[in-house]
Amino acid sequence: MTAKVRVIFRAAGGFEHLVETEAGVSLMEAAVLNGVDGIEAVCGGACACATCHVYVGPEWLDALKPPSETEDEMLDCVAERAPHSRLSCQIRLTDLLDGLTLELPKAQS
Repeated sequence: MTAKVRVIFRAAGGFEHLVETEAGVSLMEAAVLNGVDGIEAVCGGACACATCHVYVGPEWLDALKPPSETEDEMLDCVAERAPHSRLSCQIRLTDLLDGLTLELPKAQS
């Protein structure tokens, strides 16, 4: 049985959307499958559009692999880039990320 992972997507206005999903899917897939507003995922997870931009809580950054060069270049295209910006399509959920809290940029909320 695959482990369930809980993730909280927090909109700029404070609304929280709790998602419980299987480990192994990307954050973007979890958001889209659970109707999280603000994650458009126009490119379907190909790291080619940045419409799945999220802010990862700084306390979670060490639990993630660093962004690839391609992801870093795509993040240069977002208006509200921050040091903890990531593309949710590039983060695979594992049981170590259970409880992960993300914030959506104002432009996407």
